[in-house]
Amino acid sequence: MKTAELFVRCLEREGVEYIFGLPGEENLDVMDALVDSDIRFVTVRHEQGAAFMADVYGRLTGRAGVCLATLGPGATNLITGVADANMDHAPLVAIAGQASTNRLHKESHQVLDLQNLFRPITKYSSRLLTPAITTEVVRKAFKLAQSEKTGACFIEFPENIAEMPIEDEPLTVRQPVAPEPPADRVEAAAAAISAANNPIILAGNGVIRSGACEALADFAERMNIPVANTFMAKGAIPFKHPMALGSAGLQAKDYVSCGFDQADLVLCIGYDLVEYHPYLWNPNRSNHLIHIDNTPAEVDAFYSVDVGVVGDISHSLRRIGELATPRAGRFARPLRRALIEDMNEHAEDTRFPVKPQKIIWDLRTAMQLDDIAICDVGAHKMWMARMFRAERPNTCLISNGFAAMGIALPGAIGARLARPGVNVVAVTGDAGFLMNAQELETAVRLGVPMVVLVWNDAGYGLIEWKQMNAYGRTSAVDFNNPDLVTFAESFGARGYRIERTEELLPTLREALADGGVSVIDCPVDYSENLKLTEKLGDMVCPL
Repeated sequence: MKTAELFVRCLEREGVEYIFGLPGEENLDVMDALVDSDIRFVTVRHEQGAAFMADVYGRLTGRAGVCLATLGPGATNLITGVADANMDHAPLVAIAGQASTNRLHKESHQVLDLQNLFRPITKYSSRLLTPAITTEVVRKAFKLAQSEKTGACFIEFPENIAEMPIEDEPLTVRQPVAPEPPADRVEAAAAAISAANNPIILAGNGVIRSGACEALADFAERMNIPVANTFMAKGAIPFKHPMALGSAGLQAKDYVSCGFDQADLVLCIGYDLVEYHPYLWNPNRSNHLIHIDNTPAEVDAFYSVDVGVVGDISHSLRRIGELATPRAGRFARPLRRALIEDMNEHAEDTRFPVKPQKIIWDLRTAMQLDDIAICDVGAHKMWMARMFRAERPNTCLISNGFAAMGIALPGAIGARLARPGVNVVAVTGDAGFLMNAQELETAVRLGVPMVVLVWNDAGYGLIEWKQMNAYGRTSAVDFNNPDLVTFAESFGARGYRIERTEELLPTLREALADGGVSVIDCPVDYSENLKLTEKLGDMVCPL
């Protein structure tokens, strides 16, 4: 058989269901081998969309999402999505065709050193230089992509290697198991918790990746310790849980910040520094820190760990909980109460354009608890992170490590294929939407039901927010949009325009129920951005 056929058999052994990508001249043999495979190839309209689809698919399944491109510009178009997956710790394997090996030593048409190009943004980057290493390279790429901390891997596949004959079998798939935490570190953590007066938990996305959400909720309740989650850990503890404080990461003094100010011990559980830099919540380097994760703590001047408990997160929490003394009282209860009051404030608001708080209230009302919101990057992300109540893990996905605009629409396609039984909403600004709007055609062609909720302000709202805070004036943030309803309909999707605030909730319900691809154009009143900044700036902590 050809090496390309063995390569596809290796992908099958890894359990690959979908490959997102574009066919090209240098991946012809792989594309032909896929014709006889059960793996479904999802043809996209841009390679960045393919990488984002694989990124979100990997986040939701825990298995590496796979994307494929040809050489040169096809491969470079993958870079943003691959970097996003790697920095956000989503398992992904990217594959790119390459010119024949007899062209790689010299200047040649469309040839770039892809192995070295992808090395800084992946956990592992390799080139197939002989058919004999195919099974090892594929197994290593998937093993590393799916091992903590999960991330992206890359395989460069020259076209002449793909067509060479080979007789071999895929390697057996085995993934490493997280170790048990050392007993002395468990005891030290338990002693620190028992001695603390006001401990607080900062839960990161590692809790979700490790399947430790139930253990976290049980630990927080048993120890009576409040939990703040990063943007990427929304739903790691249900918002209805009495210990839940909501999201940390606004880079402004929010209610949850008061909790960190009052804390004498911070338990960082499954926390990655890219999610919310410690200088923002430990500016004086004075907090005592416990690091509980599958991997050792990153080195950072503002993240000096007193006790590091490395091992399976669920086991660590159970063992610490058996030894530690629960604390009395609930010092953070006023913070939770104040945040809930903020969330409820605009439930009946009918002013137009629609307030961000009202959009989120209606969206949460329309969606089931297991439905998934894929949030793009922009001002709306800040509002979603703060105000959207997530009761289940992986039901509000926010890219906040690499924070790449344009992820929501293609990401929603990946989410719908990963979780076909739930509704998916791409929550996006108009700028992020139009960065990958071509993937509407992909969604319609695949028959993938989804809703795209566009917060329309005809500008780069988050940058305007930052500019106004810093300089009191704006620069180069305004643009014009097409008619988004007509635009959606031109792709075969349904288009809705919100012209009164009262229309939003019924429109969301209709779009979620109709089983097709829908785009909702919702004008948003971003004057609320500066009002929030002023409110947080003047806030007196309710403790």
